[in-house]
Amino acid sequence: MRRLVFASLLLGFALPALADPAPDTSHVVHATLTASGITVDGVLNEPVWQTAPACSNFVQRDPVEGARPSQRTVVRVRYDRDALYVGARMYDSSPDSIVSELSRRDGGTRSDRFFIYLDPYYDRRSGYYFAVNAAGTQFDGTLYNDGWSDDSWDGVWEGKARRDAQGWTVEMRIPFSQLRFSKAEAQRWGINFCREMGRGFENIYYVCRPRKSGDFVSLFPTLTGIEHVRPTSAIEILPYGTSKVEVMPSGVTDPFHTSPKTTPNGGGDLRMPMGGKLTLNATVNPDFGQVEVDPAVVNLSDVETFFPEKRPFFVEGSSIFDAGQQGATDYWGFNFPQPTFFYSRRIGHAPEGALPDNTAYSDVPTGTTILGAAKLSGKISQDVNFGALSALTSRENAQVQLSDNTEVEPQVEPLAYYGVARALKEFPERRNGLGLLTTFAYRDLSDPTVRDQFNRAALAGIVDGWHFLDHGKVWALSGWAGGSLITGTATDIANIQTDPRHYFQRPDAKSYSFDPGATYLAGSGARVWLNKEKGNWLSNSAIGYIGPGFEVNDMGFESRADIINEHLGGGYRWTEPTKHVKNHMLLGAVFASQNFDGDLTSAGVWGRGFWWYTNNWTFNSSFAYNPETVNPRRSRGGPLMLNKPGYEINLFGDTDGSRKRYYNVSFYEYLQPEENSFVYSFYPYFTYKPASNIKLDIGPGYDSSRDGAFYVATIPDPAATGTYGSRYVFARLDQQMISANIRLNVSFTPTMSLQFYGQPLIAVGRYSDYKELARPKSLDFIGPGAGAWTYDPATGEFDPDGPVGPTAPTVNDFNTKSLRGNAVFRWEYMPGSALYLVWTQQRSDYESTPEFNVGPSFSRLLGASADNIFLAKLTYYMHL
Repeated sequence: MRRLVFASLLLGFALPALADPAPDTSHVVHATLTASGITVDGVLNEPVWQTAPACSNFVQRDPVEGARPSQRTVVRVRYDRDALYVGARMYDSSPDSIVSELSRRDGGTRSDRFFIYLDPYYDRRSGYYFAVNAAGTQFDGTLYNDGWSDDSWDGVWEGKARRDAQGWTVEMRIPFSQLRFSKAEAQRWGINFCREMGRGFENIYYVCRPRKSGDFVSLFPTLTGIEHVRPTSAIEILPYGTSKVEVMPSGVTDPFHTSPKTTPNGGGDLRMPMGGKLTLNATVNPDFGQVEVDPAVVNLSDVETFFPEKRPFFVEGSSIFDAGQQGATDYWGFNFPQPTFFYSRRIGHAPEGALPDNTAYSDVPTGTTILGAAKLSGKISQDVNFGALSALTSRENAQVQLSDNTEVEPQVEPLAYYGVARALKEFPERRNGLGLLTTFAYRDLSDPTVRDQFNRAALAGIVDGWHFLDHGKVWALSGWAGGSLITGTATDIANIQTDPRHYFQRPDAKSYSFDPGATYLAGSGARVWLNKEKGNWLSNSAIGYIGPGFEVNDMGFESRADIINEHLGGGYRWTEPTKHVKNHMLLGAVFASQNFDGDLTSAGVWGRGFWWYTNNWTFNSSFAYNPETVNPRRSRGGPLMLNKPGYEINLFGDTDGSRKRYYNVSFYEYLQPEENSFVYSFYPYFTYKPASNIKLDIGPGYDSSRDGAFYVATIPDPAATGTYGSRYVFARLDQQMISANIRLNVSFTPTMSLQFYGQPLIAVGRYSDYKELARPKSLDFIGPGAGAWTYDPATGEFDPDGPVGPTAPTVNDFNTKSLRGNAVFRWEYMPGSALYLVWTQQRSDYESTPEFNVGPSFSRLLGASADNIFLAKLTYYMHL
């Protein structure tokens, strides 16, 4: 397998560099100074719009690339000393057919929209976008890596739309204070425009974004005419105040619970330029109460659940800290656990310290207090991007009443510092790039109760970059390499070595071993991709590794280590439409993974097909086959076991998203017949838009799975010499889950909305057929029956007359239910200033009887006690 990948890498150097003809970039957009005022109301009635140079030579990208647009578009650009103004007239021969859906800012909608893209640094790789749809909803974000976008940034700007008998119009005012650009008497920026039409999915650009490559910002026309404008030195301050009321049920004897509980709070954010090219964002006591709750999950695996970041301070501009996958436009994985080197949810996480064993009642903070955080981002030169973030979190203590009624306040989280820095150097014409990312965490472990529970320090460094192998930038070689070092007490490092990411205690490992006296852990990792970036033929291949000691979870997210992985892939995309199909593609790959002992841990072949039809329906299918391999994780730190052959099928289809009713459905199946294991998932999805400002999404789901050999326990037994002195107990686990994601969005105006999110979930699990591993590197078991561990469901315990006695842990069937959701009212009562009113509710119920009865279970859930939180938050934007 590795030979195939290396052959692919060599082939990349040998293939001729056949670049597609470069799109026409001869367009030049000229902005003219205006001395008279422009009222941003969406009506282009000011005389300045009649005299400004017009841009009207647009071209289709979809459905027919290069074709003439079905409707005419005219755009003009003006400026004054404080802002850039854009006026656009979207002519439409059928104005009644304009798709005009009102949603909250950046909300997903398939409406008619107008975009302006800006590259103020003129680095041909990064920038901003601003958009307004026909209903007046604003969209904005940042551009990076030439063709990627990030909608997390919310600028303070104005945009209005107006419909009339000729079509619709847009006016925008983008303050220079929201942009970062170089000091120069005459500015030279990159610029582009796009118009999206909801009906027919027609998209047109001033300079077309080609389908056969990932180029975008590098193709922007040049914006000229802006003179005597300098980067702003204005300071933006956003103070806030909140009031939170918690209404929660409680047992009468709980000494720490009072309801209702009212908590006032306050803080603020600051944004200011630093030297013209950098921006400083700082926050004091940040509050994130207005965000959507995390979904409920039932996770019985040994891999941590990844939740996306939702807190505004960390989300905005987060793409500057992306590392490892830069240069190319697509990165396939195939079981490679690509780390997220900076995972901001580690900052302010829920306290992780242990409570005393004899705890009767406790009150633990829901999150670690962030005392302050600062972020510096931008450019330190024309071709060097830079970002740095520092945060300090407080020491946290829990209130605990022990079983003897003694009250104590153990520390559950130490005082901690977190820091990350990122630099990326881009060379001329973006043919090469070289970046560096470092993360550092340090904790004050002066309290001996937490000294063995946390790493004292954690350092990681990643070097990444790319190189185009040919002048036409068809073949891209990209990748990363890095190392990590953590320090702590011997107990702490022992816990890290034996956790599910590493399993150093594995008794049959050859390339590493558990060291109980170690006070540090170090490791490395790397990955290299070779991608074909342009043309109909696609190629995507990679090889990489993560060493057994690589550990970045203090500041990042890493699911596992000890892997060497490679794949060889490619395909073909048809971009010319036919009578029934707009475009489609076929892809395929072979892949494999090994551990550092050389054991084949995964392998397979994969294929995928995608079709986009002329009625705007799509269909996506994939298939994979996995042969027999070994599994170093199934016994949770025990000896190697086997994975029997399996295959998977994944199907997805959806309808036209611009219609009042939208449907999609996904189906997933994974079967391992020789293991008596399977996974089935069925997720239909329905969207209904009864009015242009109301959107209802309902996404129910059903999951059914069986693991014929699910890990239950490891029981030390010196007599078990065939399995290295321990008995490894397994069972058949059957699970069923039904859930739903329900969202209702009502937009009253472009700046006022109400959003509801709800997620009911019922999950049932039943253990049966208990047995123990007979020999390493097999899927052979002793039992169920004589000679094996037996289990009494009535007591939830293993047979105390077994060969080792009653040392096995309790294992219970489960029937868990949860209902969680929130309602958020948002009102941006003036640009940059907002009012939030939030209601969050969570309720749960648990039974030990694994009966999957949806109706009675749901009734029981509705009758369960509820936790309610009510929050009001007011922010006020100040521009100094």
